[in-house]
Amino acid sequence: MDVVVIGAGQAGLSAAFHLRRAGLEPNRDFVVLDHSPRAGGAWQFRWPSLTYGKVHGMYALPGMELTGADPTRPSSEVIGTYFDTYERTFDLRVHRPVDVTAVRDGFRDEDGDGARDGDGGRLLVETSEGVYATRALINATGTWDRPFWPRYQGQETFRGRQLHTSGYPGPEAFAGKRVIVVGGGASGTQHLMEIAEVAAATTWVTRREPVFREGPFGEAEGRAAVALVEERVRLGLPPQSVVSVTGLPLNDAIREARASGVLDRLPMFDRITPTGVAWDDGRTVDADVILWATGFRAAIDHLTPLRLREPGGGIRVEGTRAVRDERVHLVGYGPSASTIGANRAGRAAVTDIRRLLARETAAATV
Repeated sequence: MDVVVIGAGQAGLSAAFHLRRAGLEPNRDFVVLDHSPRAGGAWQFRWPSLTYGKVHGMYALPGMELTGADPTRPSSEVIGTYFDTYERTFDLRVHRPVDVTAVRDGFRDEDGDGARDGDGGRLLVETSEGVYATRALINATGTWDRPFWPRYQGQETFRGRQLHTSGYPGPEAFAGKRVIVVGGGASGTQHLMEIAEVAAATTWVTRREPVFREGPFGEAEGRAAVALVEERVRLGLPPQSVVSVTGLPLNDAIREARASGVLDRLPMFDRITPTGVAWDDGRTVDADVILWATGFRAAIDHLTPLRLREPGGGIRVEGTRAVRDERVHLVGYGPSASTIGANRAGRAAVTDIRRLLARETAAATV
């Protein structure tokens, strides 16, 4: 293949669309690999109570608008159907379910001159359906497969249930329970407000004081937020989500929850006990469930053999291109993790890769 795309969420489908538009043919020039059982990216795993009307800023894929969606339907259904239609409309021929286990450098120096020989200029993508040798790679694996679980003293002694946002089943599972929700992001507040309606008691705990954003959030504010995330990636630090630097939008539901006491926040506890959590100042809260709404990390472990990480722990990226290997592009990573950012990154990655392929082809003919 000329290009392998790993992941068929917003970022991967955007990249595939632009590859197609550039004249590359699926299964001949490029291939899209996705480990999910069906179309929909990470959206297909969202909890049923997250209806389409509650989704923050779903941006349409390039070339096809998402119109007429019922805001009361689960977002997993709405966006899953949309992605499926998109794949078929543009004939992207996504391979699924396919697990990618590792990406390695196919470098070979057969004549001892230190240069790449033959297929040695290719990356070897090891998958559950075989090995692909590719001239370029677009990694669009997102974060859903790497939920972040903080570790606290006594965590293993807790006699109740612990779960992460990635396994959140909806509010019904918490009826009559005493629930601690950990995390100050959009998911944590959404979970908390839903659960509070059916739970015996709820407690909200966050590491930092939550920031609520009032007023409009326009293009200038969006660019400023993305720039903060981009700076970390440029320095080779693990990216933060765009949402983490924008604050929580202060809408009517949030205002009501704050007025009722549901969104009264406590600082992070110091340890977990068999019956709940405790602070060093002597305060305790009993609980039946601890729900960790603590976010996700980039799912990039399969890239480990390429040694792309910087000392700071992240992959340094210029545009979408990995600084340590120009054949590797990351879309949906860091500043392009939003749906609109993923669209733009997919187009930018393909533009850069076309230049790389043209340069290699020209060199091979000399």
